[in-house]
This record gives sequence, structure tokens and C-alpha cells, in this order.
Amino acid sequence: MLAATRNRAFSLIELVIVIVIIGIIGAIAIPRMSRGAAGAADGALIADLTRLRNAIDLYQAEHGGTFPDLVTNQGTQLTQYTNDTGGVNLTKTGAFIYGPYLRTIPALPVGADKGKSSFVSGYTAGNGWVYDNTAGTIIANTSTEADAKGTLYKNY
Repeated sequence: MLAATRNRAFSLIELVIVIVIIGIIGAIAIPRMSRGAAGAADGALIADLTRLRNAIDLYQAEHGGTFPDLVTNQGTQLTQYTNDTGGVNLTKTGAFIYGPYLRTIPALPVGADKGKSSFVSGYTAGNGWVYDNTAGTIIANTSTEADAKGTLYKNY
């Protein structure tokens, strides 16, 4: 008698079930990963604003209550040595004893102007930060852009 040979293989139903399970796992995992990237950019914005605000506060404390003029000087008063009147110098000398408060000006991590690190006094496309030198306030140059929760970046 001939012995019947039986081929071992997956049936079509088993293959379809495996593909459906992989699809469900992918549908759950992919949106979570993309939200993580957006959350990282939001966290970077918060950290950069904190660093800039702390540097501005320290400058004000060391310069008799005067805020730096970041729009005119484009941040050099925070990244170089300064004297009593806010003049800047690359090296520390007898008159230039304050600062530097930052190594570099951070680039805007979110929005249409992502990657820009310049200062302006009002919302202007192509710039990173909106700075008011009379009040010492700084915000992101994003007038209408918001995070995933709907909070405007300018309100951070």
C-alpha cells in the first residue's frame, strides 16, 4: 500500500488572520510614533524658551534692570561679553565682564519658520523669535500655529 503523503502548510484562512493581526498592530503603533515626534518638538520649544528667558533675566539683573536689545543686535548681547551699557566684545576684558549667557541662539523648533534663530519685534515671516525689549518678553514667531492639543505656540 502506498502511504498518503501529507503536505504541511498554512491554509489561506490562517494567512489572512495573521495579516489582519499585523495590520491592527500597525494601525495602533504608527499614530503613537508620529505623536511622539510632534511632542518632542513641543518639548524643545518649551526648553528653548526657558533658556532664552533665563538668559534675558540674568542680563537684566547684571545690567541694572535694562533688557538686551536683541532685535538690533540679533542676540550678540546674549552670546558675547558685555559691558555696563550693553556694548559687546568677543573676549573678556576689564570693561566687558558680563556674560556670555548663551553659547548660541537656539533655532525655532516648530512651525513654518522652523530652523530660524533671528529676532523681530512683531510677527514677521522668516524669523524665529518675537521679542519685546521694553518688557523682556520672548515668544515663538508663530502667530496662528498650534500644537496637537490646540494650544498656540505663541502662548507657550
